[in-house]
Amino acid sequence: MTSAPLAGRLDGLLFFPVTAYGPDGALDVDVFRAHVRAGIEDGAAAVFACCGTGEFHALTPREFRTCVAAAVEEAAGRVPVVAGAGYGTALAVQFARAAEEAGADGLLAMPPYLVAADQRGLLRHYTELAAATSLDVIVYQRDNAVLTPGTVVELARVPGVIGLKDGHGDLGLMQRTICAVRGELPPGHPFLYVNGLPTAELTALAYRGIGVTLYSSAVFSFAPDIALAFHRALGSGDEGTVNRLLDGFYAPLVALRGLGPGYAVSLVKAGVRLTGLDVGEVRPPLSEPDPAHVKMLAELVERGRALAGAPGGGGRA
Repeated sequence: MTSAPLAGRLDGLLFFPVTAYGPDGALDVDVFRAHVRAGIEDGAAAVFACCGTGEFHALTPREFRTCVAAAVEEAAGRVPVVAGAGYGTALAVQFARAAEEAGADGLLAMPPYLVAADQRGLLRHYTELAAATSLDVIVYQRDNAVLTPGTVVELARVPGVIGLKDGHGDLGLMQRTICAVRGELPPGHPFLYVNGLPTAELTALAYRGIGVTLYSSAVFSFAPDIALAFHRALGSGDEGTVNRLLDGFYAPLVALRGLGPGYAVSLVKAGVRLTGLDVGEVRPPLSEPDPAHVKMLAELVERGRALAGAPGGGGRA
């Protein structure tokens, strides 16, 4: 953990590493460390350990703490480490405290487990989670945890809640939320918004249109050169490279991801294995992707690299 505020350090590509398992299915900390280390060296702005892509749902509390501590050690203060925290309030608090003990800089508050709660219950849940540790909290909006603008305003007033990651994808709702927070909170009050849709690059232009420039990149886990080339082109206004990668890489990737349940995690993990780092298979209830789809992913990555390196594009950072 560092003393610098988390909100001021989240500027760039957000890296969500997969969690590595050995042939027997047990946690492989050494391979996880190598994966995190490579991501930082490739230019990640932050490490979000044990979140959705990292199979938070499949980890025991001990494994969770081990992975977060390993990520913190590999980061060594160079970039912040944010850990997932979820399930019901009592368990989420336990995970949050374990993350704090492991040295994390912040928490990504995952949706509560299973139940469909009303806005009052969600507000209470995130308020209690934020009060449980000294860590800054980013609330992850998706599935059974979609928040009204008024609820987000109240959350933005909660000490320690610093932002909202949107995995719901309703741009109208997001715009109304941004307007509400801006209108109700004092000028200059820091509150972050993150595009957290799967393969967020596909919607990055739309989110930038409402002022949301931060996004999580699953592609960074297995093709950081492509992810960084797109991020640079987006930031510099290089429409040629942006459109080339959207049309030839990201849109086909989203179509490929849609071919199987759980591919938002399992296909990413297969992509990491394609780099030569054996991070193992996903744990149940997820299943491995069809081998034909993994072959399609490998071909798509090669195409993406060619597009990223085309005139006006970027190469590997």
